Amino acid sequence: MAVNKSKPVYAPLRADPTGRFHILIGFGEGGGVLGRVIDELRAQVPGSLRRTRVLLAATAPAPFLDQGLAGVQGFDTTGLLLAEFTSVLERSLMGSRVYIAGPEHFIGRVLQITLAFNLNQDEVRAEAHGTLARRVHCVHCRATTEEVRTNIARCSGCSRWLMVRDHYSRRFAAYMGVMVDAEAPGELPPLEEIHP
Repeated sequence: MAVNKSKPVYAPLRADPTGRFHILIGFGEGGGVLGRVIDELRAQVPGSLRRTRVLLAATAPAPFLDQGLAGVQGFDTTGLLLAEFTSVLERSLMGSRVYIAGPEHFIGRVLQITLAFNLNQDEVRAEAHGTLARRVHCVHCRATTEEVRTNIARCSGCSRWLMVRDHYSRRFAAYMGVMVDAEAPGELPPLEEIHP
């Protein structure tokens, strides 16, 4: 089986005690994963929670919300969370660390913002947790289709049927989608759920 070199690999989140400031971002079930980082920060760096911000989207209240964290915000939508994250990075100082927990499609969108701020790999950590559904970037119309769980999907922009390739683009934070029936219009492979 061939190795997909473009697909990101995520390690379990661990606190970085060398960080001066900590920004934790969670989506869905990923909010609970951030509790582990908070526990590690509390144990390894006394007083670090005063320099910690937590941003959560589409998540139930996380178990650490009552543990003395002053900077916890919840958001109804991912868009609102990403806007606040951008604002936080605009005001952040050297030595900040970013921790991301959630499904891959969410992680990719957060990583796009960190790249725009030139954060390097030592400053950003991510752990995939939750659905394997993919964001798919249409190479024909450049639209992005969210939450794709199948091998082929209809583009949200141009309505073409796209084959969801395994090639992941960090630039678009999405997998590439190519017209599946370009050579034989109307001939589609069986639709299969492969990203639950």
